[in-house]
Amino acid sequence: MKLNDFDFYLPEELIAQEPLKERDMSRLMVLHKDTGLVEHKIFKDILDYLNPGDCLVLNNTRVMPARLYGFKEDTGAKIEILLLKRIEKDRWEVLVKPGKKVKEGSTIVFGNGELKAKTISRTDEGGRVVEFIYSGIFEEVLDKLGEMPLPHYIKKKLVDKESYQTVYSKVEGSAAAPTAGLHFTKELLSKIKNKGVNIAYVTLHVGLGTFRPVKEENIEEHHMHSEFYTIDEDTAEMINKTRLANKRIITVGTTSTRTLETAADDKGFIKAQSGWTDIYIYPGYKFKIVDCLITNFHLPKSSLIMLVSALAGREKILAAYQEAIKNRYRFYSFGDAMLII
Repeated sequence: MKLNDFDFYLPEELIAQEPLKERDMSRLMVLHKDTGLVEHKIFKDILDYLNPGDCLVLNNTRVMPARLYGFKEDTGAKIEILLLKRIEKDRWEVLVKPGKKVKEGSTIVFGNGELKAKTISRTDEGGRVVEFIYSGIFEEVLDKLGEMPLPHYIKKKLVDKESYQTVYSKVEGSAAAPTAGLHFTKELLSKIKNKGVNIAYVTLHVGLGTFRPVKEENIEEHHMHSEFYTIDEDTAEMINKTRLANKRIITVGTTSTRTLETAADDKGFIKAQSGWTDIYIYPGYKFKIVDCLITNFHLPKSSLIMLVSALAGREKILAAYQEAIKNRYRFYSFGDAMLII
């Protein structure tokens, strides 16, 4: 398939700039993937579409305050760093801006010198490997000096850091939020559980590669960046029991989807495991374990719109997106939600 097959025009004013005060009051488009039927609801109505015995799978990763502003120790030039993933101990893969000023051996200073980053090498994608130098606990230093890494299309400054975290976030390590989960409240999750729906948690630390537009004209030539995931024994057991009972696996977000599809065997069962995934899902992919998906509205030409097109069909997705634009849905990270059922 060609890249332009996943393009569409989105008016800029539909890109949500801030979260709603009440998370579960966002709009919800329900897309029936077999028929293409579209329903317009409110997110808290999701309860009506979940059945006892279903398994709802959430990604409990927590976003790091991963954007740091500093200066080069020798010249004073201003440098911005974005943490992508920990390689080992204090060595991280990062993005730097402006990159041409940061060569191997450069040292960048943050704050009043509480944190420094020495550049070790370049990455194949144009980033850097740095080693951080600090006193105390790295996470505490980062929390003091770092900012939330909001996507470039969000121009408004974030007032409350927690509004870019899911209410169930637990394991810190992401460079971006698993945004489909932002619509849930603790009260809604409690109602879902009381209905007899099983709730399982996986961890996938989201990297920025997930959100980058695909540039290859032949989409099959695109390569995903790898991201670290973990599935524990309780989650594997709960998901496998759901499969054996012929109930549905409903993932919240493309990150949970990619985690399960990476871990599932050919019969749709999983084992507890950790590892790196660069799974790339686009039309033609046969899902092994995921039945339904709760997701946001994605960027054109992104691997994310290709993933949802693989589940529901490209034509149905693009038609649903046009319906969303016509009805003034809010798009992207802080936007409204879609249930593909």
